[in-house]
Order: sequence, then structure tokens, then C-alpha cells
Amino acid sequence: MDKPIKEIREQYKQTSPEALPAFIDAYRADPRAGVQAVVKSAGNALEAFEREKVRIHRMTAYERKYAEYEAICGIDEVGRGPLAGPVVACAVILPKGCEILYVDDSKKLSAAKREALYEVIMEKALGVGVGCVSHERIDQINILQATYEAMVQAVSKLPVEPDLLLNDAVTIPGLPMKQVPIIHGDAKSISIAAASIVAKVTRDRMMEEYDLLFPQYGFAENKGYGSAKHMEAIRAYGPCPIHRRSFIKNILSGK
Repeated sequence: MDKPIKEIREQYKQTSPEALPAFIDAYRADPRAGVQAVVKSAGNALEAFEREKVRIHRMTAYERKYAEYEAICGIDEVGRGPLAGPVVACAVILPKGCEILYVDDSKKLSAAKREALYEVIMEKALGVGVGCVSHERIDQINILQATYEAMVQAVSKLPVEPDLLLNDAVTIPGLPMKQVPIIHGDAKSISIAAASIVAKVTRDRMMEEYDLLFPQYGFAENKGYGSAKHMEAIRAYGPCPIHRRSFIKNILSGK
């Protein structure tokens, strides 16, 4: 007796991408239109999975190019542009040959996808270091220097010292190891992309905590960036303790 189509649909939902070829082979000859629709969906999902494997392999090009280095570290930051909160940098060392599917520039991913990938990265990485520089420090030394400071912190917190840094577009002053700045590196290097995800999730969680303290500014939603509602709140209530005073002068002056 043929398996009910409802059961086949449920089986498909439970099938891992790696097992899709076997699933497709099992039902390819079933003449029922409903089953063929499921087989077609499975085929499309398999094609997407294969494309993702190719894409993520391309993202290991720099890691493969510099494979003679023992500990390759990707570095990225989040929070250069917001009006409030810290700048956060992350340094990640992945194992040789590590290919974590769906890792990408954190800005291209949904919050749920970033959270899921964060857990995978933290599990698989050989080392993760996070640096955080406060809004006060940003006002003291400017955002570029604060970003460099956060990156140096992140490297210093790794459990092992890297011998090569893959950086998103910058060269970090004061570090002794070889550095490779890569324009749009968070979309070209899996190590940098992993760092961007960890930095983004870390900072977003911090801003959600700040939202509990200062709910009128909408930090859980805007993460400190200058949305219209956020700027209206600054004008209405004035700055809160985590606002970057050097970033909001024009807002407060009405310019």
C-alpha cells in the first residue's frame, strides 16, 4: 500500500539536506501528483544546498591561500555608526578546512539565523575573543581609534596567539603578526564572516539589555542606530547615559 502523501510531506520536512538524494530516489517513480510536488520541492532544496556548499567553499579562498599559517584569525567589528552603545570587535580562529554552511556577512542574515550560527561558531571555533569599547571611550578618542582598540582587545582575549589576521578592510595598529586587509572581507572570508556574526550577536544582546534600562529610546529595535524614532526620542527626552555625545551634537542642536 502506498504511503499517504501527508506522511511523505512530513518525512520530507524531517529530511536533512544530506539525505535528500535518497529521499528523491525513494519517491521519484510515485505517479501521484502530490508526491511529485514534494519530490520537486526536495529537488529544489537539494540544488540550493549544493549552491550553498559551493558558495561557502569560495569563502574559504583566503584561508586556503594562507594555509601555511597555523592559526588564521578573522576579525570584524560592529557598532561604528550607532548613536549609542559600545563598539564591539570579535576575533575568530576556525579549524583548518572548516566550512560552516550559511555563514555570511552578518548584515545579510536574519536575527534568528545569526543566533543559530553564533552557537555553531562558538562550538566549532578553536578560539573566540571579543573586545568592547564604551561610548565614553569613543567620545574621548574617536570611533576609528576606539574600533582599533576593540580589535586589539579581541585578539588579546584569544586562547592562542594567531600568526595571521584576516581583517575587514583595515590594518590594525600595534599588532605584531601579519595582517591581510580585505575589502568587504565579511562577504569573502569565512573567518571574518564568523567574527562579524559573533560581534553582531554580542552587541545586539547588549543593546537589548540597555533597552530594559532606557526603554524610551527603542534600543531593542534600533540597536542604537539613528532611526527616526530614536532621534525623536533624543530630542524629547535628551540623551541617556550610553549615548555618544560626539555623535548627537547636531541632533541636540536641532541641525
